[in-house]
Order: sequence, then C-alpha cells, then structure tokens
Amino acid sequence: MALLDASRSILVAIDFQGKLVGMVHRPASTLESARRLLKLADLFSVPVILTEQYPKGIGPTEAGFRAAFDALSTPTFFLEKTAFGCCGDADFEGLLQQARPGLPPAKRQVVIAGIEAHVCVMQTVLELLASGHEVHLCWDAISGRGEDYRRHALDRMAAAGATLTNHESVAFEWARDKNHPQFKAVSALMKEGQPRE
Repeated sequence: MALLDASRSILVAIDFQGKLVGMVHRPASTLESARRLLKLADLFSVPVILTEQYPKGIGPTEAGFRAAFDALSTPTFFLEKTAFGCCGDADFEGLLQQARPGLPPAKRQVVIAGIEAHVCVMQTVLELLASGHEVHLCWDAISGRGEDYRRHALDRMAAAGATLTNHESVAFEWARDKNHPQFKAVSALMKEGQPRE
C-alpha cells in the first residue's frame, strides 16, 4: 500500500450512532479519534461520507460527532442505509464518485472509521477491497462490542488487503512535510489529550 495522498483520499465514517457508540469497547477514545479524523479531513480538504444504519430503529449519529460533521467546510455526504455494508446500498458508489470526480476505484484511497468493526465496517471494507479500492483502517477510530470482536475483525480485514493505520499516521501522511501549510494546525491537534475510558 502506498502512503496516503490527500488528493486521492476519502474519509468514510460508519454508523457513529448514539445507541451503538455506548455499547462498544473504549467508546470515548474511539469517538475522539474519529472526531480528530473529521478535523484532519477538513484541514486537508478531504471529502467525508457519514453513514447511519437504519436510524429509525437505532437512532441518529451521536450529537457531538454529528455537530462536528455538520461544521466541516470540506465536501460532505450523508448516507442512510439498511444494508450493513455501505457498498450494499446502491447510492454509496455514487457518493464515492461525487467525492472524487473522475477518479476510478483503483485510484481512490478510502480511510475508514466506524462501528461495529465485525459487522458494518468489515462488510464495507471487504466489498471496497473487492472492487479495487485501497483501504486504510484507522484502528483507533474503529470499535465493536468487546475487544475480541474488534481485534479479530481488524485481523480479517488486514488479511484481505486493508492497511492498518491510526489518525496520527493519517495526519502526517496527508501533510508529508513539516512545511505543509496545515502542519501547525495538525501539531496543535496532536497535542490535545486523548480521553481515558
């Protein structure tokens, strides 16, 4: 896998809904890492797709995370779905195309955050890989109900060809150089303390 290139990247934030967030392993730090990814996407003009799994039954995106998404100036897209994997929704490929017009799947770098690791995240990732996408999993912004579910899901996705990464590595790959105009903002964000569970 190549280093991340901000001009080819898309951030997909999967199902950070309030009811689900409260059930996963290390909810506060997972949510905080994902929130930082939103900020980083904004700094580097990386488009963001936010999804919700059957919100009529599960409820909406966690309020603080939704507010952070709504405040972004980078292009944003929203998908309400019933399929567990995002690719199972007919509209998802269209959103990827809108996010990076003219860029074929093999050139897209999809950065993933979300819950739950062993269900919606894993199905999305395996289908993205099957369609030729390069997928980068931010393990610190991915969780599930219990560390075993999370760990084994990450192992399976990595074995299928996804790259394991974290929000800090994403930041420094998008910047690539300390002289990048956004590096001071990145550095300030990295100095913020992570919450303890």
